[in-house]
Amino acid sequence: MAIDRTRRPSDPRQAAEAAFRAVTRKTPEAAPVPARAPIVPGARETVSLRIDRAVLEHFQKDGPGWQDRINAALKAAAGL
Repeated sequence: MAIDRTRRPSDPRQAAEAAFRAVTRKTPEAAPVPARAPIVPGARETVSLRIDRAVLEHFQKDGPGWQDRINAALKAAAGL
């Protein structure tokens, strides 16, 4: 009888551990999608925006309310 030398002898311990891992391994679950807050009409959102120093100085030169003035200018430019 000829010995089949193409197959590696299997280690029973490794085979048992592989079978155990296959059965007990948890499948990754999809991460839950975070619920977004309801949109409130007229509510504002905090963002970070990079603008040129000259543009910032232009809107700040009239004092407080410069963020509202930038918002109004952006709305006008967007046609809103």
